[in-house]
Amino acid sequence: MAPRDMVLVGAITAAHGIRGEVKLRSFTADPAAIAGYSPLETAAGGKLEIARVRPQKDGLIAILKGVTDRNAAEALRGTELFVPRERLPEPEDDEVYVHDLIGLPVHLADGSLLGEIVDVADYGAGDLIDVKLEGRRDTVLIPFADQYVLETAEDRIVVDLPEGYLDADAKREDEEP
Repeated sequence: MAPRDMVLVGAITAAHGIRGEVKLRSFTADPAAIAGYSPLETAAGGKLEIARVRPQKDGLIAILKGVTDRNAAEALRGTELFVPRERLPEPEDDEVYVHDLIGLPVHLADGSLLGEIVDVADYGAGDLIDVKLEGRRDTVLIPFADQYVLETAEDRIVVDLPEGYLDADAKREDEEP
């Protein structure tokens, strides 16, 4: 796992072809911008430098310096790519880095503590914050959208949930053995 000051910006998903190219999934707003942060760091502390990227249907194809054959590219499958936080630009007023949300407390509009963000997921319809509920062992997914998120600050998130939003989860918690 990367230290808190490292931000996940991409992952190598597979080898591509026989000349050492890799399929790359970028988590940057502009997928090709990942090349501008090169060299990238791995969770193990290694460095990978992107020589060139080109778009592909499901992401990017990248040429990495020093990776010249399929076996070397295949060995990198699953490698997560990180950038030190200080190399990233500051987010705009209406933006936030997903990385910065993990670990933040989530409060309801009335000020009570709901829980803590443990993950941010995107299953295709937009970002969802995964909140570990205070005093319970389960989590709840909340859309990271203006309709639900009233405030995003450096030290907390404030949400306004529709009446009954948490009731279905509470019933499942009560029914478990």
